[in-house]
Amino acid sequence: MNYFLEVKDFSHTIGEKTILKNMSFGINKGDFISIIGPNGAGKTTLLKCLDGILPLEKNVSIYLDGKQLTKYSRRDLSKKISYVPQAERQTFPFTVTEFIFMGRYPYISPFSQFGLKDNEVVRWAISCTGLESLANRRINSLSGGERQKVFIAAALAQETEIILLDEPTAFLDYKHQTEIKSILENLNKKSGVTMISVTHDVNSAVVNSDSVIAVKEGCIKFQGSIRDLMNVKLLREIYDTSFNLLKHPTNGGFLIVPGKEE
Repeated sequence: MNYFLEVKDFSHTIGEKTILKNMSFGINKGDFISIIGPNGAGKTTLLKCLDGILPLEKNVSIYLDGKQLTKYSRRDLSKKISYVPQAERQTFPFTVTEFIFMGRYPYISPFSQFGLKDNEVVRWAISCTGLESLANRRINSLSGGERQKVFIAAALAQETEIILLDEPTAFLDYKHQTEIKSILENLNKKSGVTMISVTHDVNSAVVNSDSVIAVKEGCIKFQGSIRDLMNVKLLREIYDTSFNLLKHPTNGGFLIVPGKEE
């Protein structure tokens, strides 16, 4: 089977420590994949390897659209994959619109002006994320949820086929969690954008994903369907704690609840 993104026996070492160990998986175009696992498992490191943020060996066994990842130039890779970090309280001395325009960097030459297409794409990204009323605000003045929308809009402005998301709803209130999840679902289902999302919220992964990859101590402990993940023994092996599965009150599925098994 030819995957859109394929990882084969991939390992990654930082300093003298091997963070990722012999990982293999494939993702089809248009999939929504969640990556779960305990803290320190290597989930964020994996995202940064896929985006080329972390330096990779020349003959790395990661393939995007049939081409080895390291064969892409930085500019060409940025037209394929974008990365949305966590909504941290970093300082950005830009307005919302100025920051989103930075997502157009793969498409413009140094010292050139933004063109009609760039303006159209930025307006579309602002509209998709509901940021019209905040377009002229400074990023530093925004809440965490508003800031996360800006990061997603900047990724949209890159017009990539894959968006990597690192805890896209972490630390957000329920309103902003719902809004972010709705934005991502629309992009995935209506626009066909492939989503790969790291999350600590297993229930969110169950609801939003086509399938799940579970990482522990740098290794893949599970990859497969949501149905197969619904196993308290498997969840205990991944997280080293007990779980219960409770019937969801509306959708007929299950909620995963940590605690002493019944």
